[in-house]
Amino acid sequence: MTHTEFTAAYARGEIKVEVDPKEAARFISARLLLPLFMMPVLGVGVALALVGWIFTGLAVIALGIIAPRLIKRSAPHFVLQQALNDPAVYAVVTMSGLLRVVPITGGESHLKDEG
Repeated sequence: MTHTEFTAAYARGEIKVEVDPKEAARFISARLLLPLFMMPVLGVGVALALVGWIFTGLAVIALGIIAPRLIKRSAPHFVLQQALNDPAVYAVVTMSGLLRVVPITGGESHLKDEG
């Protein structure tokens, strides 16, 4: 399925997109270089705590730990949005198996039936 077909079918609700959360977290972490972000932030937090700015240092340390975890937690949504907007990302995530497209059959719907 091409990217154009994918976005059109998704907009019409003809497909269900499955994203593996653990693989999405790894993908986003590698793409955003989260470990490289986390280490300097933690270092700055420790330095601030050591020079007397204890609460500010602890807040920066907490930010350095919590921010990457929140980003990883939201990774499946980020992957889906990037795949919808960028054909190159769509190609990468579908080839790797991170994103799977499942057609919705006639009897199955993502909306609840009334009645």
